[in-house]
Amino acid sequence: MRTIAIANQKGGCGKTTTAVNLAAALAEAGQRVLLIDLDPQGHATLGFGFDPEAMTRTIYNAIAGNPSAPAAAPIHIIHTIVATGVRNLSLIPSNILLSGGELELARVRNREYVLRDALESIADGFDLCLIDCSPSLSLLAINALVASTDVIVPVQAHYYALEGLRQLLETVNIVGDRYNPDLAALSILLTFVEPKTALSRQVAKQMRDYFGELVFRTVIRRNIRLAEAPSAGRPIILYAPDSAGSVDYRALAGEIIYGVSAPETSAQDEPASQPRTDTPEPVAQSTAPTQ
Repeated sequence: MRTIAIANQKGGCGKTTTAVNLAAALAEAGQRVLLIDLDPQGHATLGFGFDPEAMTRTIYNAIAGNPSAPAAAPIHIIHTIVATGVRNLSLIPSNILLSGGELELARVRNREYVLRDALESIADGFDLCLIDCSPSLSLLAINALVASTDVIVPVQAHYYALEGLRQLLETVNIVGDRYNPDLAALSILLTFVEPKTALSRQVAKQMRDYFGELVFRTVIRRNIRLAEAPSAGRPIILYAPDSAGSVDYRALAGEIIYGVSAPETSAQDEPASQPRTDTPEPVAQSTAPTQ
């Protein structure tokens, strides 16, 4: 299973927007996708219409424990998976309980490998796993990087966006050297791009000049529909399938799957992967998407 951490310790860069909408676009292209909300804010969970506080089994229960029985061991991760309403796409939700998971993980032996070890048991059920990391370089983020094969760093197309990027790249290199030799690919995704403005063009050029092929050819344009979709509890490909946001995230999915950025290539020219039927059955929880 290819596992992609979507990470940036700087907030407001489109990290969760990318996690939700890229996951949906990959699933639409026929990939069996698991999205893990690894942010205590639970915004990726909200993005599919779930109330995070109503979820009874979350990623916290799989990696840290059971809040109703503090001495209890974590539950098997398969029991935290829920259906999203998007074909081929499953979700492991999160809520504020995960904020306490950091302290609990700190007391665990080999704490950097907890998420990786949990995912091994379900790896055959999915083609791709996306992890929406919290906006910090925390132990949770380290767990995500250790469990991943790839990292996507969303970067807003303005000058302040480079703040903290160097530190994140250093962290990725340290994790790759010490804990995860399989962490082979890092890519930068330009978000909130306004192609008609000189500032966006200049920042994009500087990023490509400096980072070269690490920068995706696809960019995510600033689009009001992307901002509206979370309030509807739906990814952009369902909320506004013809919007610029849908076009951009389908193009990004095509670049990840096929190595090309044109949405027509991923949707029409290339043979779509046939949906697989052996995805682990999501476990019903105490709430459902309110769409």
